[in-house]
Parts: sequence; C-alpha cells; structure tokens
Amino acid sequence: MARNIVVIGGGPAAVFAAMEAKKKDAAANVTLVTEESCEPYEKPPLSKAVLLGKARAEDAPVAGKGGVAAHGIALKAGARCTAIDRTRRVVVTDAGALPYDALVIATGSLMREVPLLPIGMPGVHYLRTDADARALKTDLAGCKHLAVIGAGVIGLEVAASAVELGIKVTAVEIAPRILARVCDKPTGAFVLAEHQRRGVAVLLNMSVTGATSQADGRIALMMSNGETLVADLIVVGTGVKPNDALAAAAGLNVQDGIVVDAQCRTSDEAIFAAGDVTRFPGPHGLVRLENWRHGLDQGAVAGRNAAGASEAYRTVPSFWSEQFDLYLQGVGWPVANATPISRPLPGKSLLSLELDGAHLSYALGVNAQKDLAAIRRLIERRIPVDPAELADPNVPFAAMLKAKAS
Repeated sequence: MARNIVVIGGGPAAVFAAMEAKKKDAAANVTLVTEESCEPYEKPPLSKAVLLGKARAEDAPVAGKGGVAAHGIALKAGARCTAIDRTRRVVVTDAGALPYDALVIATGSLMREVPLLPIGMPGVHYLRTDADARALKTDLAGCKHLAVIGAGVIGLEVAASAVELGIKVTAVEIAPRILARVCDKPTGAFVLAEHQRRGVAVLLNMSVTGATSQADGRIALMMSNGETLVADLIVVGTGVKPNDALAAAAGLNVQDGIVVDAQCRTSDEAIFAAGDVTRFPGPHGLVRLENWRHGLDQGAVAGRNAAGASEAYRTVPSFWSEQFDLYLQGVGWPVANATPISRPLPGKSLLSLELDGAHLSYALGVNAQKDLAAIRRLIERRIPVDPAELADPNVPFAAMLKAKAS
C-alpha cells in the first residue's frame, strides 16, 4: 500500500520536504498543507523587489515553474491545521482530516509582536506574507515619513526600499548597534554608514514607550529619551518566534521550537520537523536557525527521511541581505574566542573572517559573493588555512582550495 506523507507549511522547508519525499518514494501520496490560499512562493523578495514594484510573489514559486503539482504533490491551499491526532495518525484541518504514515511539520515562524503596536493597529505593518507586502506597498504610496521599529535584517531592508521610493525613514533600534544578531561591529558600522549616507535616521539605544493614533491618521511614538516621533506609517521588524503551538498541543517535545534529532525526527517516530520551527543538534548543542538556506536544506533531509531514508542533517549556516547596493552575507558557525582576521577589499566591499585553530569557522562580507562561495567550501571541507594568506588580498581563496586538494 502506498505511503501517505503529509507536510504542513508553505515555505522552503515545507516545499522541499514534500518534493524530496516524493523523489525518495515515487509511489507515496504526498500532500502539502498551507494556510495561504496560493502556491508557496519565495519570501525574501517581499521586503525588497515586491515593495519596489519590481516583482510579484507569484513570479517566484518555491517549487519552480508549474508549482508543487508538477512534482506530483497534492496542494491543500487555504487549509488551517487545527490538531495532530498522534494516536490515529491524522492531521485535522478545517478542510477535512488527512491520515499520515509520516508527517513533516514545517510551520515556520510568527512575528514577534510589540504590545504597544499590535498587529491590526491602523498604520502599523508587520511583514511576513505576500498579503502583508501588498498592504504595505499600497500604504507606502501615500507615505512621507516611515518609522521602522527594529534595525535588524528585515527592518533595514524595508528602510532601504522605502528610501528608494523617496520616503523619509527613521529606524529605531533598542540595541547600541544595528544588526547586532548577525554582524560584528565593523560590518554593522559599515552598513550603518551607508544607511545614514542615504538619509536614513537611525536612533540607537532607543525604545518605544507609548504610541498614539492622531486625528490625521499619523502615529505619535513616545520614545525612551522623552522625545516624540510622528510618522505616517510604522513597520515593526523586531524578529520572529517559532510557530510551534500545533506541535506543543500534540504533546511533542517543544523548547522554543520543536526539538528534533540529527535525522529531523521529533519525539514521535512518525513525525519530522524542519526549518525555522525546529531546534536541532548544532556543533555546540541545540540551536535554532532562521534563514532560507537552512529551511531548504533541512526540509530536504526531513522529507527524504519521512519517506524512508535515514540521513543526518549537517549544515554550514548562511544568510544574506540586500540593502541598497550592499549585498551582506554570512557563512559558518561563529565560535567563542575565535581569531578575527580582516582582508582588505577594494571599493564598497568588506570581508571579516574568524579562525578556529587551523580552520575557518565563520566569514562575514559585504559585496564579496565570489570570495564567500570559496570560503564556504573551505569551511565545509575543513581545509587548514594560513592566517597570513587569509589576510592577503593577493592570495585567492580558490587557490587555497586547489592547493589543499592537490
């Protein structure tokens, strides 16, 4: 009898889990369930090209041309999963029950809501879905002053897009520097300088202590320094949290995310999980990652294992962000007490490296895509490197790969 594999979610982790499950077991009945009423689409463009009117979400389906159906997968769009009955092995949805032999949960993340600026408050936007992006794009058309709460990746991408639309932008960050979760101080300062050069006002060490809607539709924000910031629109970009309520209600092991083993298996042998919603074994204990590459790669492993494989998920994390003409990218696992190394690059480029003993552990660059592609392979293959060569811009990283491989 054909195996029934159900995948819950609409992001890259869910889509690649479904596609890889079908590849592993062509006879399986694979069903993808998503709350959004459309084909799963790529989300990175939402804060950039979609806001700028250069692209539409439907132009970039995660599964490629033809969508998931082209891969032999049944799509249940606009269906909300309300429960997982582990005893009967059934996913309960508002569109009916779906029996499963193996289940993959890839429900992603939810926005971290600021209580003073709740979701649904007029003039306040959170950006997670195509519907969110469309609503924000519409409102930006009449916006003169945008306030962005949170100077992380999403907040700064929105800020950059708004500036390109000719809108005045003020970014408010509670931390003493921008991008504190993903960047070292020099790289953060480099990106900050570009935002300021483009006209973004960045308020650091600042928080919102109150918010009041005004008669003209604008919002007055009371700041922690006692001043008031008045803006036409607010975009909140204060991070995300795992969307693990469904798993928790089903009695799975949940600890700020669904806990999985190296094979992406949960505390129930028939249920796997992947993407932003998971906590998985990293090199220094359980970890949760929030990026596109992780979702894709872990989703693929979870899908194959749900279809009968037994692969371990091992990853070299990476992320990227596009802000103005800056392409910010990081790769690897940061470690405590690593040796920092800086390599000079020409023009509007930057490259910072971290050395753990004889091996590269992490790299962070701006407009250094070619170098970082080679660095990723150095990290993945754990090729010993010379600190002097790392710092020398005349020694190509590709040469380090060839030298060790020969």
